[in-house]
Amino acid sequence: MKALETARLFASLTISIAALPGLALADTSKITLPEEHPFPESITSTEDGTLYVSSISDGGVLRVTPGGEPEIWIEPGAFETRSTLGVLADEERGLLWVCSNDISALGVQGPSDVKGGFLKGFDLKTGEGKVSYRMPNEKSVCNDIAVAEDGSTYITNVAADEILKLAPEAEELEVWFTDPDVKGGLDGLAFGPDGNLYANTYTGGELFRFDVEDGEAKGFEKLETGPLTKPDGIRPIEGGFVMVQGGGDLNRITVDDGAVEIETIDTFAEPTALTVVGDTIWVAEGQLAYLFDEKKKEQPRPEFNLRSVPLQ
Repeated sequence: MKALETARLFASLTISIAALPGLALADTSKITLPEEHPFPESITSTEDGTLYVSSISDGGVLRVTPGGEPEIWIEPGAFETRSTLGVLADEERGLLWVCSNDISALGVQGPSDVKGGFLKGFDLKTGEGKVSYRMPNEKSVCNDIAVAEDGSTYITNVAADEILKLAPEAEELEVWFTDPDVKGGLDGLAFGPDGNLYANTYTGGELFRFDVEDGEAKGFEKLETGPLTKPDGIRPIEGGFVMVQGGGDLNRITVDDGAVEIETIDTFAEPTALTVVGDTIWVAEGQLAYLFDEKKKEQPRPEFNLRSVPLQ
C-alpha cells in the first residue's frame, strides 16, 4: 500500500511540475536554430534566462524566452545592421549591445550594404534600435563586448587588434588599447574578478590580461596557457571564466596572479560563444568552417544548435 501511495504521489507531483509555466520535463539540453538564422556567432542572456543569438551570415538577432520557441527578434538589416557578431545584454542600461559589421571582404555579404563596423544598442524590452556608434578605424570588425562596473562599454576590434571604449556619457568610441605585441585577432573579452580585462586572440591562440586603473589601460601580460585552438567567446564566473575554443573545447579558466589553470568541461561542434544562466552554460555551435572553409562551404549546411551543460 505504501508503494502504491508513493507512486500516486510521484505521479501527482510530476503533473504539477509539468503544469508550471516555463518548466518542462522534456530534454532542454539542445535548442535547434531555425534555418533562417544559421551560423550563430555570439550568445548572451538576461537574468530571467532569455537567450539572444547573433548570425554572422544572415544578421539579425534571435531570441529564445524560457520555455518558448526560437524567434527572430531583431530582423536582419534592422537599424542599419549587417552581419551580427558579438551580443551582450546590459540590463543595467536596458540595452542589448550588438556588433554589426561589413565582412563582405571575407565573402559574406550579410543582409545590407552598410559599410564599416558598428556597436549598436537595442532596447531590451522592445527590440527598438536606440544608439549606434561607428568604429573609428577603417579596418574594423566589432567582435566581442564587455561592460565595466562604471557603465563603460568595451569592444574588441578583431581586424586591427585593438580594444575600444565607450564611456557612459561619450558620443563616440575611442581606442582604449593597442600594442604591436598583442596580435593574432583580439576576440573574446571579459572582466575578471580582479577588475581587469581579459581577452583572447582567435588566430594567435593566446590569452592576455589588461590591467585597468581608473578606467585606463595600465599595461598588459600574456598569460601562459599552452596552445589554444581558435579561442573565442569568454564569460566571467565566480573565481574565473568559462571559454570556448573553435577546436571544440569548453573550458573553465582560473587565473591566480600569472598562473593559469584550464580544465575542459565538455566538447562541442565548432563552438563560437557561450553564456551562463544560473548554474547552466549555453554554448552556440557556430560551425563556421561551413561558411569559410573552401572544402566545407560547398557541402550541405549542418543543423545549428545551442547546447547546455551544467556549471559545476
